[in-house]
Amino acid sequence: MATGRVFTLNTGAVIPALGLGTWQSGPNEVYEAVLVALKTGYRHIDTAYAYGNEAEVGKAIKDSGIPRKEIFLTTKLWGTYHTKPEVNLDISLKKLGVDYVDLYLIHWPSPLNPNGNHEFFPTLSDGTRDRLKNWDFVKTWELVQKLPETGKAKAVGVSNFSTVNLEKLLTAPTTKVVPAANQVELHPYLPQQKLLDYAKSKGIHITAYSPLGSTNAPLQQEPAVQDIAKRLGKSPTQVLISWAISRGTSVIPKSVTAERIISNFNDFVLEEKDIDAINAISKTTAKRLVNPNWGEVVFHDD
Repeated sequence: MATGRVFTLNTGAVIPALGLGTWQSGPNEVYEAVLVALKTGYRHIDTAYAYGNEAEVGKAIKDSGIPRKEIFLTTKLWGTYHTKPEVNLDISLKKLGVDYVDLYLIHWPSPLNPNGNHEFFPTLSDGTRDRLKNWDFVKTWELVQKLPETGKAKAVGVSNFSTVNLEKLLTAPTTKVVPAANQVELHPYLPQQKLLDYAKSKGIHITAYSPLGSTNAPLQQEPAVQDIAKRLGKSPTQVLISWAISRGTSVIPKSVTAERIISNFNDFVLEEKDIDAINAISKTTAKRLVNPNWGEVVFHDD
């Protein structure tokens, strides 16, 4: 019933509560996934330069016949382009075949060496991450915050930012624009209530990625989730998606299976008792599933 739910960003733009994530969706399979999603009714598609699938995502958007203005499209700036975000955005726009994105995010707070030994994950001789010296995400944001003036990004934001890093960004003298959104890992194993509360107090919308617990996570088998799903005649994924939206977060479950994409587009309003039951899961099982080694502390105590 509630697939029409939306949230309003601090720019005044509206972001659909339920979208399709495309992380780990290969070029050959993501085209069909996006096409199915758009034909099902999704109007929120999330991708990134680093996913390597922007061209296929863009082709699916074009071939769907859905007017571009009806689709909320997000992509992301990669670490090797932190000193030249508009260049990376231009590459993404060309791959996507669009004139603008609705939301452009700093994918991770860690700047990487643009002249390193790998396009995406440069490393030093000892195998550690080759981070860009004398540069940080505050300098990156100083450039990113100007992108809406170009018309190439309607709104800008961040991803994988902790409360500590958000505070550092917001209190920097060069920060003139509050990020419209922060896309982070959120699910019942990692509810990040502190981050959620902080972002809300600053007018920053939260988008939840890996809302089903990421690949092969046992979250859908949790007794509380199973019990609610059976009682309400819903699937465990529908319950988890609805829980995420009930917290005020947009959510981007990833799938390349047509049946699951269609099934996921069926969120509903959970009762308070069911929300509480799912909230309690993290008291016994708490874990972060996506935590790459960037050679610096990225996540704190959220």
